[in-house]
Amino acid sequence: MLVKFFIKPRKGVLDPQGRAVSENLKSLGFTNVKDVKVGKYIEVLVDETDPEKAVEEAKEMAKKALVNDLIEDYEFEVVQ
Repeated sequence: MLVKFFIKPRKGVLDPQGRAVSENLKSLGFTNVKDVKVGKYIEVLVDETDPEKAVEEAKEMAKKALVNDLIEDYEFEVVQ
């Protein structure tokens, strides 16, 4: 199964990379841009056939290795 993680800075956390992208877009004429968050996208292929076990394993991966829960929010999706 494939686990797709979508990780982004929490609301209220300084995101200098997002700010730089936002300013660049505005300088290119995209004046409707209000805010940009730059995050991470991670794919992990796991050798698991039970979707419930894959979900539990994904939660553990996020907690122990992939996400800094003090400054990041995340979502994930398990694809068979």
